[in-house]
Amino acid sequence: MSLSAILTEAFNFFRNHISQLAALTVPILFIQVGIQLWLGMEIRGADLENPEFGASHMAAMMALLLVFSLLIAALTLFLEIRSQGHEASTALILKTSLNFVPGLLLAGVFSGLAILAPVMIFAAFGPLWLIGLTMSIYIFARLAYVNFMVVVERLTPFEAIKASFKFTSPIAFKTLMVLMLYIPLSLVGGSISALVQSLGFPVQLIVEVFIAFIGLFINVALFRLYMVSRPKKVDEEV
Repeated sequence: MSLSAILTEAFNFFRNHISQLAALTVPILFIQVGIQLWLGMEIRGADLENPEFGASHMAAMMALLLVFSLLIAALTLFLEIRSQGHEASTALILKTSLNFVPGLLLAGVFSGLAILAPVMIFAAFGPLWLIGLTMSIYIFARLAYVNFMVVVERLTPFEAIKASFKFTSPIAFKTLMVLMLYIPLSLVGGSISALVQSLGFPVQLIVEVFIAFIGLFINVALFRLYMVSRPKKVDEEV
C-alpha cells in the first residue's frame, strides 16, 4: 500500500473516531503536559551556576514516564480493538492498559538509550555529531514499532526491540516518512505555544494538550502501516 493511502486511511480513522480518542487520551494528556510544563518552568527558573535537581523533580520525571507509557498503552490497545472490529469502553481500555505499562516503560527506556547513544558518542568528536544524529534517526525509525510489539504481539521489552528492528527492514523508509511529520507539527506547535505563553498557565496547558492530541495522528498512521505490513494480517478498520 502506498504511503499516501496509508496516511489517508489514518486520517479518516482519526476523524471518524475523534470523540472516542479524545475521551480516552485527553485526560491523560492533561496530566502529561501539566508535568512537562511544570518541569519546564522549574528548569527555566533554576540557577544555571548551581542547578538543583531534587526529589520532587525526580518524582515528576518518573510520573511523566509512567503517564506516557499509560497513554501509549491505551492508544495502542484502542487501535488494536478497533482494527479487529470490536468495541470497548474507555474505562475497560484504561484498566487493561495498566497491564502493559511496566513492559512499555522498560522498552521505552532501552529504546531511548539505543536511539540516543550514537548522537551522544559522536558529539564527543565535534563535527561528527551529524553522523551520530543520522544514525540515531535511523535507529528511531527501526524501533518505531516497539510499543505495538509489546501491546499487540504481547512480547517482552527485549523481544519487542528485536522484533521491531527486524520488522522494519522492508518498511524503514515509509516509517521514516511518517515520523518526519513530527517536524512540521513541532514547528507549528512550538510557535503557537510561544504565542500563548504570556496568557498564563491554564491557556498554555489547553493549547499544549490540543497540539499533543493532534500529534497522536502520527501514532495512528504508524499503526496503519504496521497492520498492513504484518506477515499475518487480520481484518482491520484502522
